[in-house]
Amino acid sequence: MTAAILSALKVLTQPLGDPSLRDVGAPQREALSAALRSNRATLLQRLQSDSSLQEARALRGGAMSEADWFSTDTTDATWSFVQECLLLLLALARHLSVELQRFQQSAAPSTCKRPPPEAAPPLPPDVLSFSQQKTVGAALQFVVCLGLCPYLAPGVGVPLPHRSAFGHLVEKLVCGEAAPAAGRRLLTTVNVLLRLAEVASLATLVFTQHLGDLMAALSQLGYRPHRAERGEPERKTQELTSEERQRYREALRSLLGKVYQPIIIKELLILQGGPKQPGAAGTSSGSSSRAALRSAPAWLRRLCGQLLSERLMQPNGVQAVVRAILGGGAGDESDWRKCDGVAKILVTCPQQSTSEESYYRQVCPQILNLLHFADKLTAQQFQRVATRAFLSVVQEKPGFAQQYLLTPLLSPLLSCTTASNKDHSQTAVEESELTRCIEDVYKIWVVGNSSSAPLLKSLEQVIPVIFKLLCFSLQNVSHLRAPCREILLWYLRHSETPDALSTLRRLSGLQGPEDSMTSELSFTPGSDGGARLTFRESCSDEDDALYEKLLGEQQSLQCLMQTLAEMKDCDLPGEFFHCLLQELTSWTAAEDENQEDEEHLDVSAMSLLEVEQQLLGRATTRGQRLALLQVLAVMVESLDHTVLLKKHTQVVDFLSSLFQRACVGLDQAPDLSRRNPVESQMLSLGMTLVAALLSGPQVRAEDYSSMCGLLPLLETLSQMHPEGVVQQLAFNLRAVIATQGAYRPETSTADAKPSGNPPGNPPDRTNQKLGTESNGLQRSPHPSPGSPRNPPTRQPSSEGSASGVCSHTAGRTNATGEFCTTSNKAFSDWLLEACDPDIPTRAAALRSLTQMVQKRNPEAVQAQEKILRLFQENLEHEDSFVYLSAIQGLAALAESYPKRILERLLKDFQHGPSLPTSNKQRSLETRLKVGEVLMRASRALAGASLSLEEW
Repeated sequence: MTAAILSALKVLTQPLGDPSLRDVGAPQREALSAALRSNRATLLQRLQSDSSLQEARALRGGAMSEADWFSTDTTDATWSFVQECLLLLLALARHLSVELQRFQQSAAPSTCKRPPPEAAPPLPPDVLSFSQQKTVGAALQFVVCLGLCPYLAPGVGVPLPHRSAFGHLVEKLVCGEAAPAAGRRLLTTVNVLLRLAEVASLATLVFTQHLGDLMAALSQLGYRPHRAERGEPERKTQELTSEERQRYREALRSLLGKVYQPIIIKELLILQGGPKQPGAAGTSSGSSSRAALRSAPAWLRRLCGQLLSERLMQPNGVQAVVRAILGGGAGDESDWRKCDGVAKILVTCPQQSTSEESYYRQVCPQILNLLHFADKLTAQQFQRVATRAFLSVVQEKPGFAQQYLLTPLLSPLLSCTTASNKDHSQTAVEESELTRCIEDVYKIWVVGNSSSAPLLKSLEQVIPVIFKLLCFSLQNVSHLRAPCREILLWYLRHSETPDALSTLRRLSGLQGPEDSMTSELSFTPGSDGGARLTFRESCSDEDDALYEKLLGEQQSLQCLMQTLAEMKDCDLPGEFFHCLLQELTSWTAAEDENQEDEEHLDVSAMSLLEVEQQLLGRATTRGQRLALLQVLAVMVESLDHTVLLKKHTQVVDFLSSLFQRACVGLDQAPDLSRRNPVESQMLSLGMTLVAALLSGPQVRAEDYSSMCGLLPLLETLSQMHPEGVVQQLAFNLRAVIATQGAYRPETSTADAKPSGNPPGNPPDRTNQKLGTESNGLQRSPHPSPGSPRNPPTRQPSSEGSASGVCSHTAGRTNATGEFCTTSNKAFSDWLLEACDPDIPTRAAALRSLTQMVQKRNPEAVQAQEKILRLFQENLEHEDSFVYLSAIQGLAALAESYPKRILERLLKDFQHGPSLPTSNKQRSLETRLKVGEVLMRASRALAGASLSLEEW
């Protein structure tokens, strides 16, 4: 029977077979009308005469007896043709339903035996072949184009002329004035299509090809107001009853719940039409089949908006909206714009929602779920939508974003700071939760790249946990290392400088561990390369606990330094370094006050609790100072100077903090026992650095302006420092900075050097004097720290350079970078300075003696034995500046006196150092240095040493 009905449908919908009906000169409308009448007549004739269609005739008769809508006296050829299509489709649906019911009854377990496992299951009777589906699809297309679309109100659905050029012909062919009425025709067609949708195989054909038209018809029948809108042509239609309207509304709701939601949403968007256009709504712009959709009526726009809002607020509604709009794009620029558009739709609360809170409570969790897709292309598009929607909600609705987005997303990391072992479980946070949280944070913060205040504030709460996780990943093989590092770097780069500095202090252990993990929790490796948070057992051994604590602090500092080392394009490492130096300076200034308070503290008048609190306060303060010194030491050791002192202003800030520490305690009486030679050396190096900056080839006005902050400090040093050399150099530097290089002090301090002598006593091995160049000015001795200060004579310089400031270092290096001396110091003084404990002084003396040996100085020739012994002793010095100078001097001696010097060096290289004062434990290191001397000497002699008999 199914084949008979499908044969009848094929006869009805087949192309014209009579050549007489295909007259080329006939108008297309008349030709189409004739073809429809001819096919209908052919079908009726064959149903009466063809025995193979007897079953189809019987089924058609049964369907006609139940069809109260069938009209035999209609004069409209198109509706007559549609009626035949509807009768045959109804007959097919009734037959398939009966056959399917029989099949289900026969396939029940109680009535049939089970087929063998290798046998294929029997096909249901409603399964149609491809050719059969094509025949049914052609009949449905005739039904929709001739019996549904022409009777839709203007603006409802996509007009036929907008679909193809054939649509104009169909619109002119339909005669809506003939019986039955146009409204009843639409109602009849919709009823038959709904009856077909009850059969699964036929429903597939209806919904995949004509879902939008069916939804448009149901919307018109159920929701169109009785009164015609402005611009809509009046139709002589019979109004539907309220029961009928309600039935079609329920049918529309049922249809929306059955079909795949992205398809429903896409059809609703099309049905909603384009933007409202000015002008009459009834005018047609059908000159082109590709014209834009006309504006939908107001009632239809409201209906579609309500239905879309309901789809959106359903479970997985956000995903359905995204899939409907994106539609599996290729990720090009248009798809990115679509993603932004979808994000704006998701953020906007619809008018149909009861409240904003209920809307965001339903939508925000679905936005977070968009971040978790495995398919690469889908995940990329969904991530874009989720990120834009997330950031928009944070920006426009920060309260709802904090409650429904930020807190749920960061909950695994927040649990790391608040987890408690109440249920006595081993794991506090699972590996999958931590991994997903870190990935989501990376997608929202790093990929989204929006530095809004709520985002930064929320991320700041979990930065210590992310840093701990980064430290853990550096000690293990984990895929969380890269995202954790990127998150930390993003936060440090985008947060405000005070907040970033505060975070760095927390991470380095210099600030209270707020929102940090407790000692009971620790990260352990996960099974999938991640990490999980577990409760660790308490350590009973105090030494082991202390070792673990110190090891953890050391690893944290190393991890922090690695992070700062990657911020080469940022000024934050230098700012943090300057902040620590400022804190060190403030503690240095407060140290004297604390010592005075401790000296005058009367313990006898205090209770035991007060004494304990006093001692704990001191211990805490000292612990903080030690931690600060440790962080500074690790920074200086781990980070390059190009990272710490990247800009000129950072160098000036470094010098400012250095001079501030040097000025601490200068207003008090000098205490020789409390003088620190290291600080004196640092001060001398700092002033040398200032002089180098001022002696640069191009010193700009901005550089002088940034150095103006050093003027008060240099003035204090020039007036109150106990060393005269420092006073003079500070005065000269201050003069150059204050005049921006317009004045140049012409003082010659070539012999000046940092000294550890008591204040008021000039160095005993130098003849330090101030004077001018060979211009005849009077020289004056250095003022002592206790005597009134007489500034040296200065004269203006038209060059505006600062070369005179560091004239004491002008003779140290020549143009090629080699050491040279312009001093008239005696040879005995150089020998004494070669034993000076001050490293720069000793190294300078060794290099001066080396030059004397190379120039065959008479005194050096006579005292070559002493010079050799000095060089051998300094060869064992720990400082590289000293032993490298000694290596250079021994190489010069070997080059000048190869026969005697090389023999002794060879013995030291073979048997170790021969001096009585040599350290035997460091014999190997000394022999390596002697080997370096022999190599240099061999290269200098160019093979001449090979002719010696001693070799």
